[in-house]
Amino acid sequence: MNAYDKGSDARHGPAGQGVPDPCPVLPGPAATGDGPPVPGSPADPPAGTAVLSLRYRIGAAVALVVVAGVVCAHLGMTFLHVAPANTVSKEHGETVENWIYPEFEQNWKLFAPNPLQQDIAVQVRAGIRTARGGTRTTGWYDLSAQDGRAIDGNLLPSHTQQNELRRAWDFFVATHDDDNRPVGLRGALSETYLRRIAVLRLDRADAAGPGGVVERVQIRSRTTQVPPPEWSGEKMSTTPVYRTLSWWSLPEGETRGGVG
Repeated sequence: MNAYDKGSDARHGPAGQGVPDPCPVLPGPAATGDGPPVPGSPADPPAGTAVLSLRYRIGAAVALVVVAGVVCAHLGMTFLHVAPANTVSKEHGETVENWIYPEFEQNWKLFAPNPLQQDIAVQVRAGIRTARGGTRTTGWYDLSAQDGRAIDGNLLPSHTQQNELRRAWDFFVATHDDDNRPVGLRGALSETYLRRIAVLRLDRADAAGPGGVVERVQIRSRTTQVPPPEWSGEKMSTTPVYRTLSWWSLPEGETRGGVG
């Protein structure tokens, strides 16, 4: 039996006229953030820097201005470094170089109209004081070939293997004349940098032998022209050209591969 059955047991509405009770009111769907705000609900919280106090807003604005200033200064220094010589770069050349070197050095050889077509290998030999007090001279160690073997077949070669020796030699060449005499204050720095790399490589190769000590080193470059493709018709000599530096005596802290 239900509310629509007739009879004495039938349910009646509030009017008592056989009208069924109204259906209960169901709650509406939950409010979402897509519709208009419900009256009496809290307002949306402020976004961005509006939530910060005035002091922190001023600090954020100052930091933004400082960062923007540094970025603009860096872009300006880089432009003056790579641009042709002009009045500003001539007057402030030392300031520009101090900013650019060594972290931000720009090298455009890859995009030059005539890219470098030489294979340059850096080699070193050492003068050894043996454990018995005698002296001997090692053969030439091809440091560039060592790096080449470490890179060949290596999917993730290190930055040191790829660039350390090459950049050190480029640094030396850029700060010395054709007679290997330093030009400017950076010449002595480039010599020290190149010498320490060579001594560390000799130490790893155990060039001094048991009980021996490296007392001096000599470095040279071996430059070979890369043969042109057959279709180009170019002719060039493939005979190696050597640039041999003088012997460098090692300070006491470097004789066993140290850098002190």
